[in-house]
Amino acid sequence: MKTVDRKRMDRSVQDRFVDGIDADEALRLQHPAARRWDYVLGDARGACLVGIEPHPAESGEVSVVMEKKRNTERWLSDHLKEGRRVARWLWVGTGKASLPLASKARLRLAQRGISFVGKSVRASHLE
Repeated sequence: MKTVDRKRMDRSVQDRFVDGIDADEALRLQHPAARRWDYVLGDARGACLVGIEPHPAESGEVSVVMEKKRNTERWLSDHLKEGRRVARWLWVGTGKASLPLASKARLRLAQRGISFVGKSVRASHLE
């Protein structure tokens, strides 16, 4: 994980991730024009995979983030063992903007299995 993005996680959760891929980089050559999720990490404590997407937190970006998830899920389905999937898809806001808690944007995200976590990934987001 890039240092700038690792800093978007509370220190208390940084060591939970034992392995992972920079999905954006891994898929860039094969799908250069497609939108790709940034990271898929293995959470040792939760024994699951977690997708983390640092991305500008603006309501106009909701469709972009949803497309990134959809594309990455499709590509991962060919590489994950039978029955494995990403358990949590977390959008970490970058920049100054945020998504209001009771907004259509958050509802759309939730319907597609994406949680907007604000500026930092905390332990509560991984439970």
